[in-house]
Amino acid sequence: MAVEEQAESAFNIFPMDQFVIRPLFGGDSMTWYTPTNMTLWMGVSLVLVILLLVIGTRGRAMVPTRIQSIAEIFYGFTYKMIEDINGKEGLKFFPHIMTLFTFLIFANVVGLVPYAFTTTSHAAITVFLALSVFLTITILGFVKNGAGFLKIFWISSAPLPLRPILAIIEVISYFVRPVSHSIRLMGNMMAGHAVIQVFAGFAGALGVFAIFPVVAIMAVYGLEVIVAIIQAYVFTILTCVYLNDALHPGH
Repeated sequence: MAVEEQAESAFNIFPMDQFVIRPLFGGDSMTWYTPTNMTLWMGVSLVLVILLLVIGTRGRAMVPTRIQSIAEIFYGFTYKMIEDINGKEGLKFFPHIMTLFTFLIFANVVGLVPYAFTTTSHAAITVFLALSVFLTITILGFVKNGAGFLKIFWISSAPLPLRPILAIIEVISYFVRPVSHSIRLMGNMMAGHAVIQVFAGFAGALGVFAIFPVVAIMAVYGLEVIVAIIQAYVFTILTCVYLNDALHPGH
């Protein structure tokens, strides 16, 4: 009976426990100003962004250091992405988009470090980022174009009888943007980490027979590194696409 109970307890795997926000210095109660594990790892991500983009490039050497080379790769990639989607006019928003992209890259990848906390697996972060993009672009669209911003809802190339129906669909689609924008990032980050935790639980329970779960963990972990980078890219490129609506509502 004791052996059976031990075997059952070994397979008590709780993959969602890793996403629980806890006070950083112990205790059970939390307020809005309580330092938490999310606060810590978000701070780590921000420090890494500063180290890369500020400290790592302050020398601006003609022969760049390794850190400066990485920063220049981020710079060139983001610059080209904005220019391709938004044109030269979109480059004035480069600092915001560059910072957003770099932060998401670090926040996603840092979450893969053992015992770290994935801040982008929580709606509190992804919804805030998505809403900030949505509100900024909506305000910018009306400030820059006035009522002409509403052209994005009116499909002038469609047959006239279909235009009112398409307009309703476009309005709904527009206001669903922050939901899809945030859930896509949050869901992908949460799902992969949960799968890794499940396989890790099986590996710990099987002991010397854990070769298959360990191989699975390595495969999923490698996939998660790719997903972390791709999701940061997807979030950023969607931001650029949405920005294009504010800059060129008639297109």
